[in-house]
Amino acid sequence: MRIGLTVNGRPVTREVEGRQNLVDFLRYDLGFTGSHIGCEHGVCGACTVRVDGTPIRGCLMLAAQADGCRVETIEGVAESGAIAALQRAFRAENALQCGFCTPGMLLTAQALLERNPDPDPVAIREALGGNYCRCTGYHAIVQAVLGAARGRPAKAPDAAPSDGAYIGRSVIRPQTARLVAGRGVYTDDVAVPRLLHAAFVRSPHAHARIARIDTGEAAALPGVVAVVTGREMAAHCEPWVGVLKNYAGMKSAPQYPLALDKAVWQGEPVVAVVAESRALAEDGCARVRVTWEPLPPVVDAEAALAPGATVIHPELGDNLVLETRIKSGDVDAAFKAADAVYRETFDTGRHTVVSLEPRVVLADYDPADETLTVHHSGQAPYMFHDILSRHLRIPEHRVRVINKDVGGSFGLKIHTYPDEIATCALAVMLGRAVKFLADRVESFQTDIHSRDHRVTAEVAAMRDGTIVGMRLDDLAPVGPFSMYPRSSVVESGQVLRTTPGPYRFRDYDARGRVVFQNKTPMSQYRAVGHPVAALVMEAMVDRVARELGLDPVEVRRRNLLTADMYPYTAPTGLFFEKLSHEESLDAVLDLAGYSALCAERDRLRARGVHRGLGLCVFIDLTVPGAQTYGTGGARISSQDGTTIRLEPTGKLTVISSVTEQGQGTDTILAQVAAATVGVPVDDVRVVTGDTLVTPYGGGTWGSRGAGIGGEATIQTGKALKENILKVAAVVLEVDALDLDVRGGQIVDARTGESRLPLSELGRVAYFRPDQLPKDFQSELTVTRHYVPRHQPLAYTNGVQLSYVEVDVDTGFVKLLGHWVAEDCGRIINPMLVDEQVRGGVAHGIGDALFEHCVYDEHGQLLTTTMMDYLVPMAAELPDIGVAHVETPTAYSEGGFKGAGEGGVAGAPGAVLNAVNDALSPFKARVTRVPMTPEVILRALGKL
Repeated sequence: MRIGLTVNGRPVTREVEGRQNLVDFLRYDLGFTGSHIGCEHGVCGACTVRVDGTPIRGCLMLAAQADGCRVETIEGVAESGAIAALQRAFRAENALQCGFCTPGMLLTAQALLERNPDPDPVAIREALGGNYCRCTGYHAIVQAVLGAARGRPAKAPDAAPSDGAYIGRSVIRPQTARLVAGRGVYTDDVAVPRLLHAAFVRSPHAHARIARIDTGEAAALPGVVAVVTGREMAAHCEPWVGVLKNYAGMKSAPQYPLALDKAVWQGEPVVAVVAESRALAEDGCARVRVTWEPLPPVVDAEAALAPGATVIHPELGDNLVLETRIKSGDVDAAFKAADAVYRETFDTGRHTVVSLEPRVVLADYDPADETLTVHHSGQAPYMFHDILSRHLRIPEHRVRVINKDVGGSFGLKIHTYPDEIATCALAVMLGRAVKFLADRVESFQTDIHSRDHRVTAEVAAMRDGTIVGMRLDDLAPVGPFSMYPRSSVVESGQVLRTTPGPYRFRDYDARGRVVFQNKTPMSQYRAVGHPVAALVMEAMVDRVARELGLDPVEVRRRNLLTADMYPYTAPTGLFFEKLSHEESLDAVLDLAGYSALCAERDRLRARGVHRGLGLCVFIDLTVPGAQTYGTGGARISSQDGTTIRLEPTGKLTVISSVTEQGQGTDTILAQVAAATVGVPVDDVRVVTGDTLVTPYGGGTWGSRGAGIGGEATIQTGKALKENILKVAAVVLEVDALDLDVRGGQIVDARTGESRLPLSELGRVAYFRPDQLPKDFQSELTVTRHYVPRHQPLAYTNGVQLSYVEVDVDTGFVKLLGHWVAEDCGRIINPMLVDEQVRGGVAHGIGDALFEHCVYDEHGQLLTTTMMDYLVPMAAELPDIGVAHVETPTAYSEGGFKGAGEGGVAGAPGAVLNAVNDALSPFKARVTRVPMTPEVILRALGKL
C-alpha cells in the first residue's frame, strides 16, 4: 500500500507492506537508524519516536498507521535543538554507556519535561519506567534529566590539568556526542550492496530426532535465495568442541552450525533460509516441513546423573561434563572441633544477559579476492577472526572482523553461536553479503544462559563467630553442549574457588559437578561465578551471626583477612596480591550511615514495618592472563596491543585491540595516552574494533580494558615519547634528557619553557626529513603489547550494603537504598567507574529479585519475551551510593585493575541478606533467587 507522511519536517511517500512496523520503515526504508529495535513488544522503549508530537513505540505501530502523520525521530529532534539541554546533561553525567537505549530515553525525557517542567526524581523514574537500560543503574540518567529540567549548567568535566595528569580525572567521553544525536553505527545500521537476510527454522522440541526435512515449498517462494540444511552446511564448516584441556576429564560433543540428526534444545537452529528481506526469510522458514521424533528431555540436573537417565550424547557415555574436587587442610578435624555447624542449600535461578541490542552479524564474502568481511556485534574480534578462519577454511589474512558500536555485551558476545557461524558460512557459499539479527524470542532461546546452580554449603564455627571450615557441593547444569571456545565449566570452577573469598579459614572441601541437560546452553558472563559464590558465603556468614546472636559486621571483621596477611594464597590456590576489605567495610558503613539505618529498621520493626539490612563482602577477578584460557588450548589472546601514531599536526591516533562496548575504553585509553605522551586529551583519537588495522589482542572481557589495554598504552606512549624527544633533540641540537613533552609542546625539562610545538616537529619529521641528519630516521608510530605475567588474575574487592522493605502479606520487596565501596585499583576516570559500578549493581539486583529463565517439565522455555522475563527498570531501583578505596596493583606500571563486574558480584548476596534480615522476626529464611513474591510467601509459610 502507498502511504504519505512527514518525517523530520520533510514529506515522504512510499510503498509499504501492510505488516511492516513503523520503526522498521524508518530504519530500513528511510535510513533513520537512531531508533532501535530492542524487545519487539513495546516494553523496552528503544524504538521510541514522536508521532504528531507524542512519543510512541515504533515496534507496535504499523507504518501504514502513520499515513498522514507527522513523525519525528531522534535525528530530527536533535537537529532542531529541542533536546540540546538534555543532550548536554546526558553527556556530562555519563548517563549513557553503549548508547543503544539513549535515543528512546531522550525522547521520553523530552515528553516528561514538556508536561512537567520541574519533575522530582520519583516522577522521573516513573516516566522512564518503560525504558530499559542494561548498562547503567539509572542514577546518572535521573540526574541528567533533573539538571536539564532545573536549567543548571551541565556538570563540567575536570579542567584540563596543566601538568598533564589526566589519570584520576573525570573526562567526558567524546563518542557520546554522536550517540545522543542518534548517530551511533551498530551492526544492524551497516548498509552494504546486494544484502541478503538469514532466518532459521529452530527446533520446537527440547530433544528430538530429525526424521525428514522438506525444503521444496520454501525454496520455491519468490524472494528466497537459498534453503540450507545441516548436512549441506556441514560440508562447508568444521564442527567445534567446547573443551578446555586443563580441565582433566572434561567432555562435550561436536557441534555444527545447524543440527544434523537431532536437536538437543528448544531453539537450536536446524535449517537456514536466505532471502531478499528478513520478512521473506521468515516466510520461507514457515514453509519448511520438518518431521520430528520427540525424545525424552533431560531437564533436571540431578535427574541427568541418575541411573537410567537419558544420555543426550550417547557416544560420551553419560551426562557428566566435568567433576572437580578442591580440598585444603583437615576439614573433618575442623568440623569435629567446631562449636556449631550450619548447613543450607541455595538455588540460583538460570537467567540471561538481555543486552538491549540483540546478537547481530553481517558477513560479506567477495569471491573475486576470496575475502570475508564480517561486521559483528561482539567483544573479541580476533577470537572470532580466528574461529572463522579455521572453521570456514579461509586463510587468516583474508578474514576481517569489524566491531563498530555495540549495544551492550556483558560477556554475552564472546561466545560462538551456531546461527552466527551459519550466517558467515552462508555468505561464503552464496558469494553475497548475508545478515542475521536475532529477534527477542530467539535471543531468549539461544543467547547463553548462566548462574543456574544448586549449592549445598556447610560451615563450622566457634561460639565467637570464627569460621574454621567449610564444605561445598555445586551442581551446575549447562545445557546440551559446552560453549566454544571458552567452555561452560569455568563458572562452576569459580564458584568452588572463590566462595571462601577473603576469609581466613584454611580447611575447605568442595565438589563441583557440571552436567548436560536439554536447555539453552549456559556459559560465563559478567562476574563469572562470583555472584553465586558471594551469595552463598555471605548468606552463611549471616547465618552464623544470627544463630550465635552476634553482630554480622563484627563476625565479618573477625574472619576477614587483615592488611598484614598479604600477599596471600587462598586455600583454593587463588593468589591475592593485596585486598582492602577492612577499609571497604568501613567505607560502605560510613557511606550509608549504617548505625542510623539499624536504628530506623528496629524502630519501624516494632511498628510492624519489616525492613532489613544486608551486607555482602565480595572479590572479583580482573585482568586475566594466559592461565585463564590459553593453558586450556583455547586460541584466545591474553595480551592486548596499542599503536600510537603522532600525526603531522601533533595530534595522536591511538589504535587498540581492546574494544569499546560503552564502558568508556576509548576515553580511558585517550587519557592514558595523553598523560603518558604529554598532549591534551582533546588531541587524542582512539580507534578500536577492526582486525585489519588494530594490533592483535584479546578484546574486551574479564574487566581487562584498563588493566591490559591501559598498560599497553602506557608502554606504547613511553616509547613514542622517547622517539619524539630524539627527533626534538636533533632539531634543537640539545640533549634529549634536557627536554620533555607537555601540553603538546616540546619544553625545557627543567624550566617548562616551550621550545617547539609538536606540530612543527611533525612537519619536519614527515615532510622535511632532509633537514635531519642523514643517519637519523624518525619513528613516530609505535606499537607495544602487554600481557600480565606476575599473577594469573588481578583481584578487586569491595563490600555492598542493601536496605529493603518486605511486605509480608504480598511478598513484594521494595529496595530502599544500596551502597557500594569498591576497590578496583588505580582509577583512571572516576565518573566512568561510578556508572560501571552502578550498572553492575542493577544487573545483580535483577539476579536477586526479578530475572529467571523458567522452563516447564518438557524443556520448553516459558519466558521468551520481556513481558515474561523481568528486568530492573528505573522505577524499581533505588539510588546507588558509590565509594572507592584505591589499592593499585604493583605488578604493572599503571596500577590499573578492572571495574566492570564487581557491582554484579556483590549485589545478589547483599539483597538476599537484607531480605532475610527483614524476615528474621518470623524465623523465615530464603535460600533461592530470584526472590519473587512467591518465594517470599513460601518462606513465610503462606503458600
